[in-house]
Amino acid sequence: MFSSMGNRDEKLSSVKLAVVQYGILLMMLALAAGLWRLQVLGAENFRLLAEQNRIRKEPVMAARGKLFDREGRLLVDNYPSASCFLVREQGRNVDADLPLIAKGLSLDLEQLRATLRRYRAAPGYQPIPIKQDISDDERAFIESHRNELPELETVDEERRLYPRDGFAAHLIGYVGEVSEEDLNNPRFAAYEPGDVVGKAGVEETYDELLRGLDGSRDVIVDSHGREVGYLRTQHAVPGQDLKLTIDNDLQRAAELALGGRNGAIVAMDPRNGDILAMVSRPSFDPNDFAVRINRTNWNKLITDPDHPLMNKALQAQLAPGSTFKILMSVAGLQEGIAQDMKINCAGGWGPYGFFHHCDEHHGAVNIHNAIPYSCDTFYYMLGDKLGIDRIAKYATAFGYGEKTGIDLPGEQPGLMPSAQWKLKNYHARWYPDETLDVAIGQGAVEATPIQLARIIGGIASGGHLVRPHVVFPDQLPADFHKALLESFPGSGDVNFPIDPENWSTITDGMYEVTQPGLYHTAGGEHLDGIDFGGKTGTAQVMSHEALGKTEKGKITRPNVWFVGVTPSHSPELVVAVLWQNGQFSWYPARIGAKVVSAYVEKQRRLANNLVPVKAPAPAEMSAVWTEPGPAAGANSTRQNALPVRLQTGHFLVQNGQIVGGKTTAQSAALKAARGAGHKAATQLAASLSPGTGRGQ
Repeated sequence: MFSSMGNRDEKLSSVKLAVVQYGILLMMLALAAGLWRLQVLGAENFRLLAEQNRIRKEPVMAARGKLFDREGRLLVDNYPSASCFLVREQGRNVDADLPLIAKGLSLDLEQLRATLRRYRAAPGYQPIPIKQDISDDERAFIESHRNELPELETVDEERRLYPRDGFAAHLIGYVGEVSEEDLNNPRFAAYEPGDVVGKAGVEETYDELLRGLDGSRDVIVDSHGREVGYLRTQHAVPGQDLKLTIDNDLQRAAELALGGRNGAIVAMDPRNGDILAMVSRPSFDPNDFAVRINRTNWNKLITDPDHPLMNKALQAQLAPGSTFKILMSVAGLQEGIAQDMKINCAGGWGPYGFFHHCDEHHGAVNIHNAIPYSCDTFYYMLGDKLGIDRIAKYATAFGYGEKTGIDLPGEQPGLMPSAQWKLKNYHARWYPDETLDVAIGQGAVEATPIQLARIIGGIASGGHLVRPHVVFPDQLPADFHKALLESFPGSGDVNFPIDPENWSTITDGMYEVTQPGLYHTAGGEHLDGIDFGGKTGTAQVMSHEALGKTEKGKITRPNVWFVGVTPSHSPELVVAVLWQNGQFSWYPARIGAKVVSAYVEKQRRLANNLVPVKAPAPAEMSAVWTEPGPAAGANSTRQNALPVRLQTGHFLVQNGQIVGGKTTAQSAALKAARGAGHKAATQLAASLSPGTGRGQ
């Protein structure tokens, strides 16, 4: 019995032993598989992780290309700056450090957390920019907390420095951090969160050339994240410098001429399309965007009813008013209609049941005085004879209703109505009475200042119209230039030959606009010694009837235009001026005249051909003084001397010198020239000379 029980226990022990042996074998196989996975299959991954713990890749920011004016004068520069980045170390709870980081860098804690959430999907080795352009105190905070906050790093970079007071701000543009919306755009496929990109103007259009290529630096760090050495550096490639077509002197003259008025100025060379000046008001300071604009300033800009971020030179689509009459004159003459038109202006015309007003009762008007008079009645009748379709044909050929193709973002096309346009958009027929409004540049027709500069400059050039541009094309790589033309489609370069006789009639009329004369709309802005022509325009923002029912505030005033050229035939400069709600068209003509005068004076100065300054005309003055009488002899006394004599004189004084005059005696005049009387006369003459007091 006992023997059988012993055999059973022995058998059970063998089974248990086998189970244990197989269990150990399975565990050994599992350990071996784990070691294989870690040491062979995962070797590359763990090597990379180990390398990242030892080596940190820091960005080296490329300097953005500088901008210069056409004469090589610096417009936009860079200045040295530093930004703070957060490096997500392996195994470190960065979230726990955020309150201290926010306090030390003067950041909003919730905004800092939002920044980290934005980069959550980014690779762990990619540094996160948390504050740009840090101060010296903030850099000291980072250095003093190096052991507590090893995830904070500073990166030196160059930041944009723009001209002050919003000088050429809309043309130059500004830079800012690429947004999430931008990153979803295929155009920004090569960008990463935190990258700085051009946001408007030249900065946006030429961002690819200006931004350069960032580099990197491999830094060896210890277990606490402290730098202990460098491995390699990939140097950054600076962006390309660009020379703009604008003339710094003319740009400044245009900015001063427009002042704080709501509007725009475009000055262009109609021979080649060089933009010499571009102003839009109100403006903004692009330096506010160079780091990161705060929410208060941003809300102020986007809620301003005058739209300071809007480049009105390219985007203000408004009725061109009487400037459209130049195009009407081209159409009327080319069609052989306007040459023989002779009308009597009695203050307006109304053949279709609605009376269309003219500003004056001009009397007899023909094509030769219709332009300087800006007679609405003449153009009502001309428009009625042409019809909307012929007007639209000529207007479209010259670029109304189309973008010019200028190399700046955001250009608007304006609008040129036609019978087909109305049928397509409003499903209604075109009425002849509507043509009368279009004929004077009102109704549905809309244009931008850049369009008017190109069109009027092209007409004054005999029908040669050019594509405007703000960067000299010869600086651009061939493939970039080709892509640029495709990205900014528009009217471009066009030749629409105008009959020489018709061209002469139109340019003569534009010249007469700025000459003194009855009904000449800009006769008061005549420039002596300068061949200067142009056309004014007034576009109502509401009808006469509606205006009569309002309080007639600023916003009800008409928009006023002026487009001027110099010389008036085959010009080398065209200036388009818009003053929104400006009331009177002669005022933008005065603004345009200031820009033209600044341009001509500079050209003459460069050519050493300045007009001699006329000497001021002699000033007339009278003087009264006394002289002691002659003594009776050498030994005479006071008692026997002749009495004191009173002298008077009438003098001509020029540049502080007596140049002519008469006195009570010729000898007295000679003495007066040497005595106190002459001194007093000289002082008085200086106070009356031109350039002081009421002489200005």
